[in-house]
Amino acid sequence: MPKIPKGRRVAQAAVNALRALLEDHDHIVQEISGQNDFGEDFYVTFTADEVLTSDTIKVQVKGGESWRRGNGYAVPVDQHGDTWADGNIPVFCVVYDPDTKTLYWANATQQLRKTGPLNPPRRIGISPNAILNDATMASFVTRARRYVGRYRGRQAVLTHLSEMSGVDFDPADHVLHFVNGYDEDLIFWRRPGDALATLLLSAHDWEPYLVSLQSLMRSEIPPPGDEGDSPMDDWGDMDLPTAEDLELGRAEVMWVASCFFSTRQADEGPEGSAGISECEGCPSCTGEETKEHANIAADVLHEYVLARILTRIEAEPDLLQRSIRALREDRDLIAEIVDELGPLESDPQVVRQVNKLSRATVATVYDIKPATFRLAVHYFIRHIYVGGPSLPLDEQIRIVWRVPEPTTPKEAWEK
Repeated sequence: MPKIPKGRRVAQAAVNALRALLEDHDHIVQEISGQNDFGEDFYVTFTADEVLTSDTIKVQVKGGESWRRGNGYAVPVDQHGDTWADGNIPVFCVVYDPDTKTLYWANATQQLRKTGPLNPPRRIGISPNAILNDATMASFVTRARRYVGRYRGRQAVLTHLSEMSGVDFDPADHVLHFVNGYDEDLIFWRRPGDALATLLLSAHDWEPYLVSLQSLMRSEIPPPGDEGDSPMDDWGDMDLPTAEDLELGRAEVMWVASCFFSTRQADEGPEGSAGISECEGCPSCTGEETKEHANIAADVLHEYVLARILTRIEAEPDLLQRSIRALREDRDLIAEIVDELGPLESDPQVVRQVNKLSRATVATVYDIKPATFRLAVHYFIRHIYVGGPSLPLDEQIRIVWRVPEPTTPKEAWEK
């Protein structure tokens, strides 16, 4: 008599577990026939307060221990890359771990669109923190419906620009788009109330540049000398790039200027009251007076953070394991971190590099892959706060660790 393969039982258990969970929360599940299976197992239409919505996703379900990778899970993309990335309905991947009887999920369409068609991933990474159960169902549905809604109205434009530049824009942000005479894309991005804006340029591989109108105009009108006849603030922060630095022409500078004027006018509103942007929980803003904010270079920040991580690893050999345990137990992780953990933790090379992280293997941040640095930061650090530029570097950058530093004096554990 033919035997039923174990893999089939586990795969069916995965389908049954996901269907039961979704239906327990009144969502509509339509299973796709095996004869028509082209990389999706379910259509899921969400409900809200027992009312059917128009928000639908497709789901690929996998079950079994073979989907474990590194410190997470992964689903192979195979021949589904184009349909998962470019279809009209977003595709989510769900893995069922039979040992823990737990479901884990990831937004496959989002991951594929972030990497773009020139460098498509071979697998969809799923973080062990992306658990799908009764407690997390509401959050999952909210995020899935929000993603489906990204393709309606103005949000569809923001989504297109976000996927083009690799930046996640908030719906409240000012985001404007320009194409120059060389078919190069420029994106102007400013949060309401902020004095500075960010320019994203396709000609510069979408590297973000903080700019002010004054800093860009320094190329057009050179600032005065040291005669003291004009305060330096009138010419902007001298550390910010000029139009010449960014290779912007006059038409592009004028476009950026119009973006500054129009978005500031939008901030003021009909009453003429300017919007105010505050840091939530930033140590630089917790006092009674508003403190200055830094404009620290990314390479300086990364080198400093890496040095602090390596110092702690030397003093505490089990720090990585304790930090990962703290990460797994953190139920307040923001969605963006969980989304990024999936691809990083499913890459065996990245995980190996993090596990071997030490001063013997890494001298500077340029000695490791950017993905390895990002995963190390997620593992070891909960928050990084940046204060005013007039402060010493040790005071300007404040690190909140996942595992608090030892209470013994710093000199004791550095030796």
